Amino acid sequence: MTIRRGEQWGKVVESPNQLRVVPTDRHAREWVLSHREHDRPLQAVGLGGGDLARTLGGGAAGRFPGAVMTAPVDVLRVEAEGRTTWAVAHVVARRSWWLGDVWLAMNAQFLGGYDVAPRSHPNDGKVDAVHVLPAMSVRSRLQARARARTGTHLPHPQILTVQAPSVTATFERSLVVWVDGVRWGTASSLTVTCEPDALQVYA
Repeated sequence: MTIRRGEQWGKVVESPNQLRVVPTDRHAREWVLSHREHDRPLQAVGLGGGDLARTLGGGAAGRFPGAVMTAPVDVLRVEAEGRTTWAVAHVVARRSWWLGDVWLAMNAQFLGGYDVAPRSHPNDGKVDAVHVLPAMSVRSRLQARARARTGTHLPHPQILTVQAPSVTATFERSLVVWVDGVRWGTASSLTVTCEPDALQVYA
């Protein structure tokens, strides 16, 4: 059940024996794909690193085995150009960080060293979309990047944000799509949909 305001989320437990622990968001996504592509129920996974693990306050492989937090998280279904994949942390569509559209769909709060979506929660049943508009200047992008380290780049008149169960974005020209840090392809339109409570994680 997705988290509600004021409710406790997650609990501290001893990590299960024989738990699969993955080091990055990319590996966590591969775990999801190995189940989704064979129509199998998702099995729990330990997060030893990555942006989703950091969002949950974990991210140290040395915590396993031992006392860790466990909680359900959402995953993101990504559809574009007749193809479908899944993400655990984030989807990024861009050609350059400094020119043109930059569009992000966040499940995690962080992207590398940046607090991209400070209001995002990985179990709220929503996609957090962040859209840097093409008209935003290089200077403004540099300033926003510096502030993004602390999540203070928002609000900004040239950075649009949306929180919704499903978000569709269309661009004037095709952008390169990166899913959990892996180049997935190009698309001029894509839809990202939240699948609530899809994955039990330990971090």
